[in-house]
Amino acid sequence: MSLVPNFFNRRSNVFDPFSLDVWDPFEGFPPQLSSLSNFPSETSSFAAAKVDWKETPNAHVFKADVPGLKKEEVKVEIEEGRVLQISGERSQEQEEKSDTWHRLERSSGRFSRRFRLPENAKVEEVKAAMENGVLTVTVPKEEVKRPDVRPIQISG
Repeated sequence: MSLVPNFFNRRSNVFDPFSLDVWDPFEGFPPQLSSLSNFPSETSSFAAAKVDWKETPNAHVFKADVPGLKKEEVKVEIEEGRVLQISGERSQEQEEKSDTWHRLERSSGRFSRRFRLPENAKVEEVKAAMENGVLTVTVPKEEVKRPDVRPIQISG
């Protein structure tokens, strides 16, 4: 059970300093009102690509659900300032004139998720793999250097 409220079916922790998700207060409003928002429109319908972030002794591991996407349709980037960005786009299925749709529930559009990486992340050695609709991004961790402590002889 989460101690953080689940706002608008989003899994983000509003108290997490590493999460850079942007909440758009105009999301779901008619287009003429949503244009008042300064937030990019790519964080809309398909934006809720669910991402789990765990820290192991050796790495930070991100797992993103991107069902139905090919690896060519997903981008993993490290921006300046140690920011990991996972983005992609699912295009809408082509509609045939002779088709009659009874239900259209699968979302399409762009998504983008950004995470500020901690200081111990080795951003030069990031690896990504995709299998069965799950993108796994592994960011190795640097060893924490322990301060060199040496005893001082007390005279007197």
